[in-house]
Amino acid sequence: MGHRFSLLSLNMKSETPKVVKLESITEIHRMLDLPGPAHPLITLLDTREEQVNLSRLPVSYVTTLYKISFINKLGGKFRYGQGYYDFDEGSMVFTAPNQIVGSTAIYKGNEGYSLIFHQDFLQGYPLAAKIKQYGFFSYASNEALHLSEQERTTVSAIFTIIGEELNSRIDDFSHEVVIAQIELLLSYAKRFYKRQFLTRQAASSDLLQQLEELLNTYFKEAKSVNSGVPTVQYLAEQLNYTPNYLSDMLRSLTGLNAQQHIHEKLIDKSKELLSTTTLTISEVAYQLGFEHSQSFSRLFKMKTKLSPVQFRSAFN
Repeated sequence: MGHRFSLLSLNMKSETPKVVKLESITEIHRMLDLPGPAHPLITLLDTREEQVNLSRLPVSYVTTLYKISFINKLGGKFRYGQGYYDFDEGSMVFTAPNQIVGSTAIYKGNEGYSLIFHQDFLQGYPLAAKIKQYGFFSYASNEALHLSEQERTTVSAIFTIIGEELNSRIDDFSHEVVIAQIELLLSYAKRFYKRQFLTRQAASSDLLQQLEELLNTYFKEAKSVNSGVPTVQYLAEQLNYTPNYLSDMLRSLTGLNAQQHIHEKLIDKSKELLSTTTLTISEVAYQLGFEHSQSFSRLFKMKTKLSPVQFRSAFN
């Protein structure tokens, strides 16, 4: 039976490469000129140059699969998100279904692994739902996880166990063991990302200062009147992060995610307006960017245990 790759044209009139859509493990093996996979829903690629010729991959492609890559050593660049990125040695990158990835043409001296699996492989296990909670599957290229030597050893050991399970005779326990190892890998990644957030103190300190200045400027310039309450997406774009990475970093530093930081600033600003001006509750809500004053009052009471009217009366 013939096999077809579906092509998504990004721009027919430009020189932007077409994006190849790969919908199965078998398609990826075929494109890499590898034997058929031992399991139709999961594969572990040893990305050493003599094992897998990564230059056979399309310049840009999108899959319906999850991909966890451990880059111990890389010559060349990966396409990740909307641009190319030269990953450091000892990096991990995570891509979810329907993200654009790809490669350049030249690779030399590669070392690492790529675990690729279909979401159906997780069916029947709690990880099927839990995997969507790992925000790093939507991080950008400059938000890759950078591993220490000890962390690289830990990650490498997990990939080795997964490889042994997939390459040995599959029995009744193989699926369960591989699922457990994937979940362990993701748990370690979550821990290592927290370490990365906390150890980059200069960047972390700058981030909190920039966030504070950004929110202060937003309200000082009355952007809230025209654009509404500031959003996590807006903050992330201004700070050059993805929303998930920004929230996860802030949570590690302060215990609050990006949305909670916005709420804290809204409450501080509203207390200022309620205590120093004669604006009505509706006017305060309007100044802060709320479309409906009821929404403002509900948030204020949830955060302070008082209604705006009660706060103003108690303050006076």
